[in-house]
Amino acid sequence: METYLVFVDAVNNSNKFWSAKAEGSNLIVQWGRVGYQAQTKVHTLGSYQRAVAKFHNLVAEKKSKGYRESQPQIDGERSISDIRRAIQLLNTIRLAVANRNFSDSYILALNEYLKIVPTPLGMQIDPYRVYRTVVDVDYQQELLNSLLVNEPVAVQSKELPKSKPETVSLKTISKNFWRHL
Repeated sequence: METYLVFVDAVNNSNKFWSAKAEGSNLIVQWGRVGYQAQTKVHTLGSYQRAVAKFHNLVAEKKSKGYRESQPQIDGERSISDIRRAIQLLNTIRLAVANRNFSDSYILALNEYLKIVPTPLGMQIDPYRVYRTVVDVDYQQELLNSLLVNEPVAVQSKELPKSKPETVSLKTISKNFWRHL
């Protein structure tokens, strides 16, 4: 039993994760800033049932503080709806970047996007400079689109074999994003 949670508030410089995993009579908890070395604590609880009970208590506590379930990486295993939602949020972000209009809707979209696609943003987050140009946003959309399964086309050429969607890990998305800037 395990979980990965994130808490993002770009305006207040929060971009952190918390994860827990029950293994035997141990509960292994890790936390820290997305993209940085995690701190780890192992709770030895005597039985798997106690480890699971502590797991559920800590998860409920974190969720009550605003943490949201996510994944440490976004790849082909991520739900299509999460990937599509991330792309929709990037459309909102793109419009704000294009118009240099960083209103509350931009901040909400950025925070929600970062909850779906946890991205290392450094120690000091400037929410108005995460995406500097529409080219940056378009590049992120291209990476996410590569995770979507190609929908069947009405007429398929016999010469072109269907290709499998590329698997892009969070590290790849993040690394390519920062290299692209």
